[in-house]
Amino acid sequence: MPSPPTEVPPAAAGGLEVRPFRALTYRRHDPGQLARVSSPAYDLVTVAARHQLAQADPHNVVRLILPELGGTAPGADARTPAGTERIVDHAARTLREWEDQGVLVRDAEPALWVYELRPSDGTPATVGWLGAVTLPEPGSRAVLPHEDTFPVAVEGRRALLAATRTDLEPIVLAHDAEPAVAELTAAARAGEPDLRLVDSDGVAHSLWRVTDPAVLAELGAGWRRTSAVIADGHHRFAAALAHARREGAPGRSAVLALVTPMGAGGLRVEPIHRVLPGLSLDAAAAAAARGFRVTPLPVGSRSDLVEHVRRWQRDPRQSGFLVTDGRGLQHLDRPADVVRAAVPAEAPDAWRRLDVVLAHHGLAEQLWGRSDGPDDVLIAHDLDQALDLADERTGVALLLRAPSPAAVAAVAREGARMPRKSTLFVPKPRTGLVFRPHED
Repeated sequence: MPSPPTEVPPAAAGGLEVRPFRALTYRRHDPGQLARVSSPAYDLVTVAARHQLAQADPHNVVRLILPELGGTAPGADARTPAGTERIVDHAARTLREWEDQGVLVRDAEPALWVYELRPSDGTPATVGWLGAVTLPEPGSRAVLPHEDTFPVAVEGRRALLAATRTDLEPIVLAHDAEPAVAELTAAARAGEPDLRLVDSDGVAHSLWRVTDPAVLAELGAGWRRTSAVIADGHHRFAAALAHARREGAPGRSAVLALVTPMGAGGLRVEPIHRVLPGLSLDAAAAAAARGFRVTPLPVGSRSDLVEHVRRWQRDPRQSGFLVTDGRGLQHLDRPADVVRAAVPAEAPDAWRRLDVVLAHHGLAEQLWGRSDGPDDVLIAHDLDQALDLADERTGVALLLRAPSPAAVAAVAREGARMPRKSTLFVPKPRTGLVFRPHED
């Protein structure tokens, strides 16, 4: 298990730097076409979904973010350097062909883009800005990560970035509240959006291009008074840093980001669950009983189980974890000293208090004897996926509750990192609406 840093990096002068850029977009902007050529973020696309998206349109962006060549499995994170090079070169050629054919067109002038994401369930809209965020110098607190990353995944994204010389997907940042930015954001959403679509989850995506120099200057000044936490895209952020180091100009390099406020108008956090293959529910409960109170919960059908989990997740009085194989359900709470002792004592308090930290160090590692490798612990982005994976892999799902945005920010500001894939910030920007070609 990765351990958190014991020192907070020193603060550096300057805040968040966000600048306009000349975007690359699909020439056809009608909502139906944008829905067919866009995609969820690469790490949310399963093999089956990748095939469906690629079949939906010959120019779907999944052919760039998860390129496929011959019999090679999709994705830039190939097993060998030679395989990676072939795959990302194929993506770069595809991107150039689409530009040459006029499928994608470059904006004539730099702009920032207001981006509104409005769920269909009545949840308040999330509104932010797409911009080129300057990559911070070492020691800067302008952009703070909060999760660990896997080097092989970072290298795959870096190789794709180097080959295409284009930011194909935005990372997502949550910045300190800034009244001037909020006021300008509200004013910029007047009139019809330049791009809009409704995705398969019912989220309405609307984007407005903003080129007024005075507005752009005021926005930039407002953001420089803030700092931000990475909400989504840690591997892409790390890949951008690695690419910038190889280019030799990290201070002048940037990454495409959706910059959103913390609090009102910002993102929400949902849990990410774990699946442990080859572990029966009985064995999981017996081992967990060495460090937790384990309580079997009565459930009937899968729908009963799902409803029970949903109630538990919504109830602020609840604590601990749920473990299930899709049929039975066990509640784990009241961790013993032997479990708490597995959490590094030198870690910052904000990090030690996280449920996901106790789950990784005290439960999965200490009691179940599992490392945090991708074969030992699988990631599930929602409850249905967790239950399906547990069934397919003859294992159990470890179900967690989401940390608060404030808890995530506290961990980042203390210089610590949560375990990989600890947070799912929603709603997610759609990949393929706006690209950022590298021009400097």
